[in-house]
Amino acid sequence: MIRLSIYLILLIIFLISYYKLFEKAGRKGWEALIPGYNLYVLMQILKKPWWWIFLFLFPGVNILMMFVVFVNTAIVFGKRETIDGIKAVLIPFIFLPQMAFDSNVQYVGPVDKKKIKKSVWREWGDALIFAVIAASIIRTYFLEAFTIPTSSMEKSLLIGDYLFVSKISYGPKIPNTPLSFPFAHHTLPLFNTKSYLEWQKLPYFRLPGLGKVERNDVVVFNFPEGDTVVVDEQARSYYQIVRDYAFMLKQNDLQANHPLKSNEEYYRMAADMVKKTREITVRPKDKRENYIKRCVAVPGDKLEIKDARLYINDELAYIPPHFQYNYFIKTNSPLNRKVLKEQFDINLQDQHQIGENLYYMPLTLDNYEKLKEFPAVEQIQLKLTPAGELDPTLKIFPHHPNYKWSEDNFGPIYIPKKGQTIDLTLENLPLYERIIDLYEDNDLEVKDGKIFINGQEAHTYTFKMDYYWMMGDNRHNSADSRYFGFVPEDHIVGEGWLIWLSLDKEKTLANGKIRWNRLFKIIE
Repeated sequence: MIRLSIYLILLIIFLISYYKLFEKAGRKGWEALIPGYNLYVLMQILKKPWWWIFLFLFPGVNILMMFVVFVNTAIVFGKRETIDGIKAVLIPFIFLPQMAFDSNVQYVGPVDKKKIKKSVWREWGDALIFAVIAASIIRTYFLEAFTIPTSSMEKSLLIGDYLFVSKISYGPKIPNTPLSFPFAHHTLPLFNTKSYLEWQKLPYFRLPGLGKVERNDVVVFNFPEGDTVVVDEQARSYYQIVRDYAFMLKQNDLQANHPLKSNEEYYRMAADMVKKTREITVRPKDKRENYIKRCVAVPGDKLEIKDARLYINDELAYIPPHFQYNYFIKTNSPLNRKVLKEQFDINLQDQHQIGENLYYMPLTLDNYEKLKEFPAVEQIQLKLTPAGELDPTLKIFPHHPNYKWSEDNFGPIYIPKKGQTIDLTLENLPLYERIIDLYEDNDLEVKDGKIFINGQEAHTYTFKMDYYWMMGDNRHNSADSRYFGFVPEDHIVGEGWLIWLSLDKEKTLANGKIRWNRLFKIIE
C-alpha cells in the first residue's frame, strides 16, 4: 500500500510537471495527460525520432529510456550543465517541477549539433547509453549468452562451451524484476550484492514465440529450488542442505540414545539452524540460477527409469549421440590419464582411481566400446543404484521416505499438464506439494489426515501451468529433475541454440585450448 501510494504521488508530480512544460513548449497542456499520445508529442518537443516510443514497451529498457527522456527534457529547456543532467537522473521528482514552475525557464529546443561540437566524453556517453539499451533488448527478448560451467551435459555440451540461448524459440518472458543492473544476472560483479531491486514486480507473462518446448530440446531454465539460497554455498540446493542438517540431527540423537523425533520436526529444527548459522537470500523467479538440461518429458507424459534406462510413455527414450553413464573399470595395469584425455576426451577431473587398478569415470557409448578393446582393461561395469534402498538424506525427488527411488530406478511418474485434474491423496501429495504450495501460490495445509487448499478440504487438484522434466545427458553427474522435480513453464528461459566459442580449461592455447570443431555449431 505504501509503495502504491509513492507511485501515485510520483505519477501526479510528473504529469503536473509535464503539463506545464508542454505549455512552455507551445503545446496544449492536456496533451501531457493522454497515455501514449503524450510520448508522441514529447518526442516532437525533444526533437527525437518517433520510434523511441516503442522502446518504452520493453520492461527494464523503459526504465533506462525514462532517464534518457528526463535528461533531454532538461536540455531543451536550457538546463545543459553537467549538474543539471545529474539532477535529472537522481531527483527528477524535484528537478522537473522546478523547471515547470520557474518563470525564468523557457523552451529553447535541443542543442544545435552544427554549432556545438560534443566533447569526446559526451560522444562516448551517448554511444554507451544506446549500446546498453540495444544490448538489453537483445539479451532480454532475443538472444542471451550463456556459459557451460558444469559437466551435467557432457559430451553433448562441454565445460567451457559458450552458447547463445534463443528467447524467441518459446517466447521471451517479461522480466519479473525490471529494475535491474544491465548484463548482471543476480549479483553485481566485484560488489557481491544484488543486481536488482524488488520495488517493482511484474506478474508472469510470456510473449509469443516460434513454438513450445518439445521433447529432447536442450533448454535453459531458472533453477526451481533457487528461490532460497545459502550465500556461501550457492551451487547446492538450500532444501537439500536443510535435509542434510536434519539427517545430522537425527544421527546425533541416535548416537546419544535420545528419543527420536518425527522427520517433520527434524526438518523444522534443521531449517531453523541453517537460517541462524548461514547467510540466506531469497530470489525472484527471473533471478534464480540458470540451468541447462535436456527436456526428456513434456506435459502429460509418463516417465520411468529402470536400471538407468529412461522410458517415456512406456517406450525407450531418445538416446543422445554423446550421452554418458558412469562405469567401474577394472584393469591389469594403471591407465594413463593423458591418454584417456587425448584419445577418449575424458576430462582429467572426471578420472577417478578408487583402488589398485580400479577406476570410476563417465563414458559415452562409443568410448565404452573402444575402451573394452583397450589391452589394459579387464572389465567395465555400469554403475547402478537400485530402487528400494532409502537414501537417509532424501536427496531424490520427492524427498519422502515413502518413495524409495534412486537416480537409476525412478517412477513411474506423470508430468502435470495445465488444466489436468488429479485425485489428491496423502500418498501422492509429496509429488505435487511444491507445485500446489509454491509454484501455483496456494495455501496448502494437512490437518488431522486431511488436505486443505486455501482453507477448503481438497480431494482433487487442477494444475494451472504446464510442467517439464529436465535431465542432463551426463546421467550420473547431473543435478536435474530426479533431484529437484518438475520445472514449471514460468521458469523456462529459452532454447540452447548455438555454440559460438569453446575452450578446454585443461589445455593451453599451444596444445588445443580452443576447440575449433565446435565453433558455430548448432545445438541438437
